[in-house]
Amino acid sequence: MNYILSIDQGTTSSRSVLYDNQALPVFTAQQEFPQIYPNDGWVEHDPETIWDSVLTTAKKAVALVKNMDGDIQAIGITNQRETCIIWDRATGKPLYNAIVWQDRRTADICAELRAQGHEDQIIDKTGLLLDPYFSATKIAWILDHVEGARARAEAGELAFGTIDTFLIWRLSGGTAHVTDVTNASRTCVFNIVTGQWDDELLALFRIPKSILPEVKDCAAEFAVTDASVFGVALPILGVAGDQQAAAIGQGCFETGDIKSTYGTGCFVLLNTGTTKIKSKNRLLTTIAYGLDGEIHYALEGSIFVAGAAVQWLRDGLGIIKSAQETQAMAESLSSNNGLYMVPAFTGLGAPYWDPNARGAIYGITRATGPNDFVRAALESVCYQTNDLLNAMKEDGTSLTDLNVDGGMAANDWTMQFLADILNINVTRPSNMETTALGAALLAGYKSGLYKSMSPYTAPSNPDKTFTPNMDGEIRDGLLADWAKAVGRTLS
Repeated sequence: MNYILSIDQGTTSSRSVLYDNQALPVFTAQQEFPQIYPNDGWVEHDPETIWDSVLTTAKKAVALVKNMDGDIQAIGITNQRETCIIWDRATGKPLYNAIVWQDRRTADICAELRAQGHEDQIIDKTGLLLDPYFSATKIAWILDHVEGARARAEAGELAFGTIDTFLIWRLSGGTAHVTDVTNASRTCVFNIVTGQWDDELLALFRIPKSILPEVKDCAAEFAVTDASVFGVALPILGVAGDQQAAAIGQGCFETGDIKSTYGTGCFVLLNTGTTKIKSKNRLLTTIAYGLDGEIHYALEGSIFVAGAAVQWLRDGLGIIKSAQETQAMAESLSSNNGLYMVPAFTGLGAPYWDPNARGAIYGITRATGPNDFVRAALESVCYQTNDLLNAMKEDGTSLTDLNVDGGMAANDWTMQFLADILNINVTRPSNMETTALGAALLAGYKSGLYKSMSPYTAPSNPDKTFTPNMDGEIRDGLLADWAKAVGRTLS
């Protein structure tokens, strides 16, 4: 039996998933790792902890295949996007912690560049906005704040990468410095029209070109693992950023296909085909995937806090012990009792793009209890999704249903509320881990194990469709109160 090993390196955990020759998951190993918050709005990860979590889970998968006398035909990698690491080319040792996509420390730099009139140029070339969410200002910050880093970078001694690039470097024993077009498109220095690193943007952000990786299609020959890592040399043949991988796992190959992933954050991706659409409502234009030399684009709405709000209820407030408790707690209430949470823990993403906003809860009374907080957190994800879809509609998109995935999609109450608030059908697949599936499909397609990706995608095996049944006046009232809460929260 041949298998595909999918490495899914996320914001709060790393997973390794084995897929068989029918793209069905047969084994999963997962390991959480800690978040680091050095200052207000700063979020970091220890790269060595990430590496350890990936290595630990992947070795379990490799050992299982060996015990079954099977073969791993290829590896696919998907990763948290925008998070960046700079390391020493000679030793592979990171100069600084990974600066996470949620991090807002470079908000002032972005504001200064915007005031100088650079944002239009950046939008035209990259499809992105001037926001600390993206990698460019994070890279510059490390080069400016680690002693000697800028000089070493200009001397060719350092390498930059998003998490996929760092993992491939380590897995290949330092022989491959590569990324794919989806991850490159999130750095703010990759021109999504020319498909090249952009010299003008590199100069603007003061990033030496020598530190950047080679960019490939999503299904390509990225590297071969060093035999010392797993005891066998394995080809890495598929790479995509987590949201693009989820879109592939959801089968979003046709123009107009849309998915929404509910993980640490929430990300809505709409396939626009080979046409690059410029949003009029501060959505992102990004690369959906690159296959066989052809680029497909997408409109994207990015919400920074979705499942992270539930994690905060668990780890920060101690209101819950596990996310599984939240469904029953929300169902216990007949209404939200006027409580609204705007989870701007690290600013607000699309369509507001306010890096200085901070989280707020409105409507607290003496009667407010844990169940109210839980319901407000779950509702906030649905309201934010509605904001994104409204922006897409204003950009000329007509939506009749939504494909969902990710950990929060397992919550029936949340998905029903989402359908009610959006007033469209919401469909959940049986396999909600579409991110890992997308990476596996890319690697399996390139290896020849899967002749086509479409038959194995999540929509081919749906679990449940949630149909809206909320009274229109109630919906309008909830959305009006949400809009007031957001208005009060914006910095």
